[in-house]
Amino acid sequence: MRIGIGIDTHAFAPAEAERPLVLGGVLIPYERGLAGHSDADVLAHAIADALLGAARLGDIGEHFPDTDPAFAGADSLELLRQVGALLGVHGWKVQDVDSVVIAQEPKLAPYREQMRGQLAGALGIEPAQIGVKATTTEHLGFEGRQEGITAHAVALLEPRSASPRGKHF
Repeated sequence: MRIGIGIDTHAFAPAEAERPLVLGGVLIPYERGLAGHSDADVLAHAIADALLGAARLGDIGEHFPDTDPAFAGADSLELLRQVGALLGVHGWKVQDVDSVVIAQEPKLAPYREQMRGQLAGALGIEPAQIGVKATTTEHLGFEGRQEGITAHAVALLEPRSASPRGKHF
């Protein structure tokens, strides 16, 4: 088995940018969205990095660079689907993912189960295999000043099957 960790942070876009707030593939009603090349879904990005890290396949920026116009405005759930497919090609399957979103606002508890369903669907796993939590920083730091949102994720992968030598590298 392999374990990976992923962290992503995005600042809020200016209100006049009229960007939607997307977290875990769910549109969250809020006055501002996050700035980024894609849809800036920090939760999906942190999970993708955790999965890629566990498989030793680089990171999200390597696979979906923000310098590539093809990913401008990209749906991060679609990017996560592609990460899931890449894991399969390399002989890995997702066993478990746990995550936490750090944001002073908005309150995310009402959207947690929907996020779990969206993320699990993108990875072809059961919602029970995805943990999503949210916390504040008690008004401290970047997130506490409501300048943006951060997400952390850990992922556990297992080999789909053993290699001919009995080990998976």
